[in-house]
Amino acid sequence: MYPKMIVFPNCKINLGLHILYKRDDGFHELNTVFYPLALNDCLEIIPSKNGKSAIGSSGLSIPASKNDNLCEQAWQLMHNVYQVPPLQMHLHKRIPIGAGLGGGSANATFTLKAINDMFGLKLPDEELLQLAARLGSDCPFFVYNTPCIASGRGEILKPIELNLKGFTIVLVMPPLHISTREAFASIKPGYPELQLSEIIKTPVKEWSSLLSNDFEPGIFKQYPIIAEIKDKLYNSGALYASMSGSGAAVFGLFETTAPENLKMQFGDCFYWQEELTH
Repeated sequence: MYPKMIVFPNCKINLGLHILYKRDDGFHELNTVFYPLALNDCLEIIPSKNGKSAIGSSGLSIPASKNDNLCEQAWQLMHNVYQVPPLQMHLHKRIPIGAGLGGGSANATFTLKAINDMFGLKLPDEELLQLAARLGSDCPFFVYNTPCIASGRGEILKPIELNLKGFTIVLVMPPLHISTREAFASIKPGYPELQLSEIIKTPVKEWSSLLSNDFEPGIFKQYPIIAEIKDKLYNSGALYASMSGSGAAVFGLFETTAPENLKMQFGDCFYWQEELTH
């Protein structure tokens, strides 16, 4: 009998995000820095008792159907490639959906990694990266789950040294859901003046004038509340604030701790605060 597995898929933020050009395969070539956060979901996996795969959920509502669920897709991929038997899974959702935080991608990749451990497949990271890339552009990052510069469509990764220990991050998301298709509709691809690999080496206090997210102009025009959240974070003392990915979550980096009453400024928005340890 195979053991029960419980894993905790965490989310990520984007530190800078540039859309360089649209590729012949329909995807966009991008350049970004992925940075992991502690905010996580909880995924339980056990062998199926009736010979059928199934997934249940709790916590935040998940709009995708069973066939669209990335955990289910990850199991199906492992079943097709390695003949992994049916599983029963339960996902407790805490990471907001449509936030630009990669929660669904994390769920998919942690499913791959859990199945790898559960069945003793001993797949190396290189194999897991290839499998994860078949599930989504952000998925390979969660194999490494450490700061990385990403290129291609997000699946080409280079781990980097990036120490934000001691900073506090505040994550705010209004009650909105922005689809990736919607976000790309207003993008104007182009090359930045400075490379992200160089910008990320500068002090955080300089990022506000150097580090940018190409999705922001179009999204801010369509959803002014997201721009307002960014402004509030700066006005509250953040050294750097940005929308993550294609939104709608916005984060601010504070040198020490955030103001005690900061959460009250954001009403019914999702709010997460974390002292970074890495």
